[in-house]
Amino acid sequence: MAEVKILLPAMGEGVTEAKITKWLVKPGDLVEEDQPLVEIATDKVDSEVPSTSKGKVKQLLFNEGESPRVGQTICLLEVEGLSTEESKTPATSGEPKSALKGKPVTKQPFEIAEKTETEQEIKTLRYTSPLVRNMAKQENITTEELEKIEGTGLDGRITKDDLLKYIENRSNRISQIEAEAKERIQTETPMQFTTPTDTTSSVLAYEVVPMDRMRRLIADHMVRSKQTSAHVASFIEVDVTNIVSWRDANKDKFQKTHGEKLTLTHLFAQATVAEVKRYPLLNSSVEGDNIILKRDVNLGIATALPNGNLIVPVVKRAETLNLIGIAKSINDLAQRARDNKLKPDEIAGGTFTITNLGSFDTLTGTPIINQPQVAILAIGAVKKRPVVIETPAGDMIAIRQICILSLSYDHRVIDGALAGQFLKSLRNRLESFSSSDI
Repeated sequence: MAEVKILLPAMGEGVTEAKITKWLVKPGDLVEEDQPLVEIATDKVDSEVPSTSKGKVKQLLFNEGESPRVGQTICLLEVEGLSTEESKTPATSGEPKSALKGKPVTKQPFEIAEKTETEQEIKTLRYTSPLVRNMAKQENITTEELEKIEGTGLDGRITKDDLLKYIENRSNRISQIEAEAKERIQTETPMQFTTPTDTTSSVLAYEVVPMDRMRRLIADHMVRSKQTSAHVASFIEVDVTNIVSWRDANKDKFQKTHGEKLTLTHLFAQATVAEVKRYPLLNSSVEGDNIILKRDVNLGIATALPNGNLIVPVVKRAETLNLIGIAKSINDLAQRARDNKLKPDEIAGGTFTITNLGSFDTLTGTPIINQPQVAILAIGAVKKRPVVIETPAGDMIAIRQICILSLSYDHRVIDGALAGQFLKSLRNRLESFSSSDI
């Protein structure tokens, strides 16, 4: 009988630990290969850690509620048929089991948890060229991810083609998202109702409603954003009569031709992306004393879920899409967000966010910046108003479709002048809209 260690796997860039929410086994249980052992949660995703071997649970090394770090051993299994040396090799090494047999085993104990990030990075860099390292950096591929890529080059080196193939297939290998929110909310602690025993007391009855896990994450994210960024907001009114008229006249034809509903959000998104490209500081983040300008505009779309929570799926490289592409992407992400079918990488990597307050008839607001971004645009409700219009024949009053745009921005990076320039330029683009802009 040999001992196999179950390690906490890597779960994406920047994730160093995970909380154990529920053990699915106990010491003495017999488990099959790939059987889920434990449920874990990070600030981005809930997941399960499967067994890598058939055997018996010997020991659980962490309790529910504790947070081991990536690479730490969380569980020990007793497995028949493995030598002591073979069982010392971490189950997450990524090598086929058949490849382990007959391999010389170093006498130095091999424990991922004992390695530092520097040692892991050095190991990876020895087997990658500068081209591959630069490509990995541009695509936000971590050192841990590189270690898992099977190289086809000399001595197992990772080639450019290996990395391109990995990038193409990366989204297909991610299995779960933060959500399962509907199912989790149904299993959360039910609300408690308290009634005063003294009916003459002035104390009123009240309900205690525990936050579900997603709401707790949103709360932490919002508080952290306010503590991180120097929030400032600027506002501007926009006459969107031309856009509203064009959309009303073309929405049925658009849906019939392309199979997608066309909303004002799609038109606002297309114009916003174009202006963000003109003002790159709005498409940046802050790291220490450095401003990181992002190459691509990955547009986050704040989406309300049926349970009242909020999620922000991301349209990647939105600047490369026309109106049809933006409409298809936003509609698809929004629907799968409501159905809890998003993948983890579809809510990560955003560089600028828009939120449509007009969906709930709200005129304007001051949204909180979605970290680590530096700005977020709120689109207010479109309302008919009497406004003064300047003409060569003189001023006149007309009924126009008016919308208020609100930009919340990080004053560490963006000053009021730049925010004003961006909003004015966006207003001009929206007010001068024509079908030739599509």
